[in-house]
Amino acid sequence: MTRYVFRRLLSSIAVILIIVTASLWLTRQAPSNPCLKERESNTCACVKLNALDRPVFPVYRTPVLEPTASCEYWQSSSLEGELSTPGTHILPPSEWTQTQYAIYLKTLFSGSLGQSMKSDRTVIETLKSGMPYTIQLGIQALLIALFIGIPAGLYAGLKQNTISDYLTMTIAMIGVSVPNIVLGPLLISFFALKLDLFNAVGWDSFQDSILPSLTLGIYYAAYVARLTRGGMLEIIRQDYIRTARAKGLTEQIVVFRHALKGALLPVVSYLGPAFAALLTGSVVVERIFAIPGLGAHFIESALNRDYNLVLGTIILYSTLLVLLNLVVDILYTLIDPRVSYD
Repeated sequence: MTRYVFRRLLSSIAVILIIVTASLWLTRQAPSNPCLKERESNTCACVKLNALDRPVFPVYRTPVLEPTASCEYWQSSSLEGELSTPGTHILPPSEWTQTQYAIYLKTLFSGSLGQSMKSDRTVIETLKSGMPYTIQLGIQALLIALFIGIPAGLYAGLKQNTISDYLTMTIAMIGVSVPNIVLGPLLISFFALKLDLFNAVGWDSFQDSILPSLTLGIYYAAYVARLTRGGMLEIIRQDYIRTARAKGLTEQIVVFRHALKGALLPVVSYLGPAFAALLTGSVVVERIFAIPGLGAHFIESALNRDYNLVLGTIILYSTLLVLLNLVVDILYTLIDPRVSYD
């Protein structure tokens, strides 16, 4: 197991490096200059601080022009034709360390994510301010999905092809079909505006987190219910389940001691991507309920073309996804002894 975890960690570093490379290139394809500000002196300092006057990679397709002292190049559209001139250029090896890609990798390896281009805070400070809200929202939504989805899936699986089964799966299908952007306002309209049980927006107490967690978790509860039902239908027909029943064990012991572990294997394999999707999917929910989480920073950074903050958010989400998938694989060996990574 130790060797497997070590190999996975090495491959995870390679995956994150590929994501960083692709994300860095994509952000640099956005038009306009992210450093444009009211004063040219600030613009020029921002350009040099973030090495935007240098090529992204050692091999590039357009000529790299040095900005003038007043940074007029970055604010002028008269050079668009020259910038689009085709032609492949290769930097000499001695200058490879001066590309934007190499400089950003140095920043990452130093334990930093750089400085935000639109504020005086670092990227890590900005992400730290919103991470507690997003993490709490994701955990609560995941708990809602598990506590609703698993019992519903078990009940439907044990009542296969009955009215109870059809009704449960119909509700699950509705839950999967309704998007967050529709469900959120509906919950606000009913529970906050009509019944006045919760605040419509904001996050000042635990009570304010209930509606956002329901909005985010109901979709995944429906999905977990479908996975649990499918796993139960497959396990309940196995020979060892028939043997347990033949020994005279009660149905409750057969289900919870023998069938439940096997029925939950599809759910466990889904937990890693699900939790990562909960964190990334919270962008919409945080916007609906005005929650100051990572979603707000991610949207603002994309609109403001804050390259460093966009990259920092992507790296955070990618790292969480990779690590959660590793945790799920380890949990697999604990639930199913037949699985071994040695």
